[in-house]
Amino acid sequence: MRSKLVLHTLLECKCQANPRKLLQNPSWLRYQRGQRFARIPAEDPDFLSVVDKPPNIAKQPVSFGTYANANAVAALIPITAFALGTWQVLRLGWKTDLIARFEDRLIRKPLPLPPRIDPSAIKDFDYRRVYTTGRLRHDQEMLIGPRIRDGSNGYLVVTPLERDDNASTVLVNRGWIPKRLQNQADRKESLLQGHVMVEGLLREPWRKNIFTPANKPEKGEFYFPDVEQMAKFTGSEPVWIEETMEPDLLKAYDREAKGIPIGRPAEVNLRNNHTQYIFTCLNAPSLTTYSQMAVFEDDEAAPGASTDEPRRTSSRGSQMSLPA
Repeated sequence: MRSKLVLHTLLECKCQANPRKLLQNPSWLRYQRGQRFARIPAEDPDFLSVVDKPPNIAKQPVSFGTYANANAVAALIPITAFALGTWQVLRLGWKTDLIARFEDRLIRKPLPLPPRIDPSAIKDFDYRRVYTTGRLRHDQEMLIGPRIRDGSNGYLVVTPLERDDNASTVLVNRGWIPKRLQNQADRKESLLQGHVMVEGLLREPWRKNIFTPANKPEKGEFYFPDVEQMAKFTGSEPVWIEETMEPDLLKAYDREAKGIPIGRPAEVNLRNNHTQYIFTCLNAPSLTTYSQMAVFEDDEAAPGASTDEPRRTSSRGSQMSLPA
């Protein structure tokens, strides 16, 4: 490096009076070319790439205890997956029968709702079509939300129905309304007055999960249809009816614009994804077994480091011509 600097200094001093002569000097050209490609590894004649000299992978020996523990854990995976797959087969049969039973109830004629209902018997009439008459208590209306419908935020309108002939008051889920029309003053057409008839599905109360916040009836905030709580709050019987309507897109748009609740269609909306779970669980043992076999074959094979001398390639930069 020192010699190059000395050469560079001498050439500059020698050719200061004639710069054109400096550019024609071969030593100066070689020096400038070396400086131009000094930072490009491929231009270095002694450069070795990964292809020229493949790396040697060092393998750390593993104790027998580590292998035994890993094999024990790996052996439990197919056993557990097979057990889960068998359980999902049973769940698939149970869910299929449940949906078929609910759909059979849907095709039957609606039943008149009795004056008094035993809450414990609702389970045997879940998804059964019923009808009843009475007067909607809009002064006790409750909004459950937020609820999303076709990408729009809104609420479910739950109104107690005060029935005739000294029959019990029941809770009616009238349907969905947009959030902008949550105030009753903005949707007067939805506040039906006088004697009305309600037809819908008799539903069993839901179970609340741990992620749903608790309702605050005293503040009028309801996040979950807690039938027991809402019935106690309004002095009604814990009976939940979901009002139904024929699926009609134009009618739904008109109801949404006026704030009239959009009822649900009379259909079973239970998810049945157990076939996918069965496929996943029963394929996990074969994948795990294949992975174990691959690991064992790799362990039995000798690592065998390569002793071949690395090939060296030299790549010279193209000659660059400088202006005379």
